Amino acid sequence: MEIARDDGTRTDLPDAEIDALSATFLGELLRPASPAYETARIVYNGVFRDRRPAIIARCRGAADVVDVIGLAARHRLLVAVRGGGHSVAGKSTCDGGLVIDLSEMRSVRVDRAAGTVRVGGGATWADVDRETQAFGLATPGGVVSGTGVAGLTLGGGLGWLKNRYGLSCDNLVSADVATADGRLLTVDEETNADLFWAIRGGGGNFGLVTSFEFAAHPVGPQVAALFPIYPVERLAEVARSWRDWVVATPDEVSAELVVWTMPAEPHYPEAAHGRVVVIPGAVHAGSVDKGTAELAPLREFGGVLGEVGGAMPFRMVQSAFDPYFPKTGEVSSYWKSLFLDDVDDGFVDALVECAGARPGPWDMLVIEHLGGAVRRVASDATAFAMRDAPFLVNLMGNWRGDERESDHVAWVRESWSRMRPRSTGAVYVNFLGRDEREERALVRAAMGPNHARLAEIKQRYDPSNLFRLNANIEPGGRDG
Repeated sequence: MEIARDDGTRTDLPDAEIDALSATFLGELLRPASPAYETARIVYNGVFRDRRPAIIARCRGAADVVDVIGLAARHRLLVAVRGGGHSVAGKSTCDGGLVIDLSEMRSVRVDRAAGTVRVGGGATWADVDRETQAFGLATPGGVVSGTGVAGLTLGGGLGWLKNRYGLSCDNLVSADVATADGRLLTVDEETNADLFWAIRGGGGNFGLVTSFEFAAHPVGPQVAALFPIYPVERLAEVARSWRDWVVATPDEVSAELVVWTMPAEPHYPEAAHGRVVVIPGAVHAGSVDKGTAELAPLREFGGVLGEVGGAMPFRMVQSAFDPYFPKTGEVSSYWKSLFLDDVDDGFVDALVECAGARPGPWDMLVIEHLGGAVRRVASDATAFAMRDAPFLVNLMGNWRGDERESDHVAWVRESWSRMRPRSTGAVYVNFLGRDEREERALVRAAMGPNHARLAEIKQRYDPSNLFRLNANIEPGGRDG
């Protein structure tokens, strides 16, 4: 069969090679004629709905992963790795190449005595939350429960527990990593410590993680959450009030400010239906009573249309945004981000201008507050270097149906350019856009002062750059 190689050419992969792999492969090798192929090739971002891999290797375990990496390395195949399939930049699929699909590797095992949870490389945060919450535990994940554990963790991992317990990557205790040369390595602070350092924020550059072990912490099952809803006309006042409030909050509070168009759904206040709104929301990781009191000021910024919140199951908080980011390819996305030293008045002016230019109801502006446990980690302690900036702004172009893609992409790029002079210049690796005109510079901006060390580790573990469909770091810094 014809299949794409990593240099852009195509090669004829002998059937005998595929048959030899199939003889011991516990999972499925899906080709375009396979009954499960059409479903298996779907990823979150609808921009990539037409991508058609030559083979989707749906692995059942680490041995499957090692064997299929061996096939890819021998023939220099174009390789994409799919964990949860939620890569906004479309890196979890490819055209004409090989997708190593971990979606069947979703086991989750909680060790209550040790305070840890072992997670398969294809698990989503919904899988993790379901098991850990049975024990009243959680490990920091994202804000959409369908997101894959692997992609989020390898790029850092920002979510509703970050200020109390840190990033997802900060809670990684150990991992099993299949490398480009066919080894299966266990990594932790003492064993293969350089690789362990690199996978905590350096993306999927260094190997394929088949399982993760995380620290788990007491959380829930009920937490205090509050999402007051204000009209967008009050954005400037709300943003300033929220900024002043978050910098004085305790570590238990993780907060975001969101601008979007409120869907006309019964669980949202009727007064907000169909309106462009600003939501200064937060979740408290401590006791419900304490959290309820500490979040109360969020509803006092003036002119509130209503609110969602109260004592809520932590799993409900984790999945609240799921309906708007379905993993079905029906939503198309283009996102960019910037770290900020401050949400000062000049930035607020830019925020108001960019919010007013949103081309569609699904486009979102999100500002995350980074404090507490996130910022107490040294910038060189893990590959995730952005520890000093207290804010991150995410520009999220999302559209459906026959909306014009170019309008949303242009809005994100123009807004990003408008805000960039007021930023640190650093970006979040998990929110890199696709087909970026300055991709190499953006990857360097995402890795910051850790880029050179990451390039050396890439040279050590993947000198041929087999794992290149990611926020790619060239081996040995060959990207200049």
